[in-house]
Amino acid sequence: MLRVFWSVISGVSVHNIYGIVADRVEFFQTMAILEVIHCSLGVVRAPTLTTLIQVAGRLFVVWPIAHNVVEARTSLGAFLYTIAWSLTEVIRYSFYASGQVNFTPYLLLWLRYSLFLVLYPLGVTGELLAIFAAIEPIKQRKLSSIEMPNSMNISLNFYYVVWCTILLYLPLFPKLYFYMIKQRQKMLIGNAQKKTS
Repeated sequence: MLRVFWSVISGVSVHNIYGIVADRVEFFQTMAILEVIHCSLGVVRAPTLTTLIQVAGRLFVVWPIAHNVVEARTSLGAFLYTIAWSLTEVIRYSFYASGQVNFTPYLLLWLRYSLFLVLYPLGVTGELLAIFAAIEPIKQRKLSSIEMPNSMNISLNFYYVVWCTILLYLPLFPKLYFYMIKQRQKMLIGNAQKKTS
């Protein structure tokens, strides 16, 4: 995150920021697969399906989209989701770490359950802008597509996979967003009511 902000302050174009941090974004977003495993094993208390949807969405943007399509990497969308994801992860993992030592400052609790109100839509907007920047290049270059004939005798036009993924954002984003709003009410309002009773 510091590298992103330093690059912006240094005058690097927002269209070149993702290229500077792509290796780190790819590594850390891929490592997020562990979050799904931790949820499914009960190591952390979080819904496995919700975590899987979030991680899968980010991995889709990071690997077949940003990694393979330069137009996506250099889009405003890549800059937006890099900022949103970075801030989100710093706050979230700081919150988790503070919970491990049984000391969570109220400010950190508030940041964890309030900044998503802006960062989540910012991240999703960035993801969609990057995906839209990749659509035409994917179609023209037949990126990640499988054509026949081949040994498996199957075909896959990745262009249509991308469109199906975009359509999945319509029901999934509100579901995840409102889940976080419920969590916010539980953690901020519910905890405040417990303290006053």
